[in-house]
Amino acid sequence: MGLKVHGLDDLDLQILDILIKDSRIPFLEIARTCHVSGGTIHVRMKKMEDMGIIKGTKLIIDNSKLGYDVCCFIGIYLDKAKSFNEALEQLQLVKEIVELHYTTGEYSIFVKVVCRNIADLQNLLMNKIQSIDGIQRTDTFISLFQPIDRNIDINILDT
Repeated sequence: MGLKVHGLDDLDLQILDILIKDSRIPFLEIARTCHVSGGTIHVRMKKMEDMGIIKGTKLIIDNSKLGYDVCCFIGIYLDKAKSFNEALEQLQLVKEIVELHYTTGEYSIFVKVVCRNIADLQNLLMNKIQSIDGIQRTDTFISLFQPIDRNIDINILDT
């Protein structure tokens, strides 16, 4: 691997590559693949966690199987930039928001939400998001399906 990240060597990158493909793979199996001890894998994982490269693990859930059939993105216009912190505090309380980004461009904030149905989305917009002080208006984009959902492939970073 040609990628050079300060503090990481080829073994660290090999471990990351394996875990990106399957985060549930046991450390001993990673160790066998990398021809090192299990202890070495634990030490390397701890190092990458301490560096902030690995920020934990995440369970991926099929929201539609739990009854959440609507996924959408909402572009949020703030009335002024200084409204961000207050709006953020209120938006953090909205459980349907699964991602929030402070952005450049047309929107001040861009969020991803999941809802059970369109009626819930309408309620979310009218009673939870658009009622927050500092939010001027919103644009909503419904996702029809998500054919790509992945981490970056560290092998492409060296080109």
